[in-house]
Amino acid sequence: MKKIILMVVMFLIATSSGWAYDKMMAESYAQYFKPFADKATSKSLHMIKTADFVKDLRAGKLFVIDIRTPGETIIYGLTVPGSVNIPMNQIFKPDNLDLLPTFGKIVIVCKAGHRAMAVSTALRHIGFNNVYSLKLGIQDLAKYLSPKNAY
Repeated sequence: MKKIILMVVMFLIATSSGWAYDKMMAESYAQYFKPFADKATSKSLHMIKTADFVKDLRAGKLFVIDIRTPGETIIYGLTVPGSVNIPMNQIFKPDNLDLLPTFGKIVIVCKAGHRAMAVSTALRHIGFNNVYSLKLGIQDLAKYLSPKNAY
């Protein structure tokens, strides 16, 4: 009998342990991700292909933010004029958000594009609608550029 009572008590504790999600935040994301359906999903992600990134960069149409860690950028950095390095864990600080232009296209870059997609999605969620991520990241940019097509 004690074992049954103990199991019931443990079950009640486990099922009502206080774990809960933020319902307001969930509703906010539900509204944000509403347009991400069917064929519109890819467009909603705001990803820019490497060739388009290079073309727009040459035309001076981009503000680029490299969100890689200082350990990554010290080995090989992005030297795009006007680009900034703001590590992912610092991008949402008010001083850094103030650096983002409200006009033109902002492109977030990282090594493979995963972190950039997460950061660009979050930035758009808080109101920066002009934010994109470089599809497949800097590693794809390195594969794309060669002496033949760099100019």
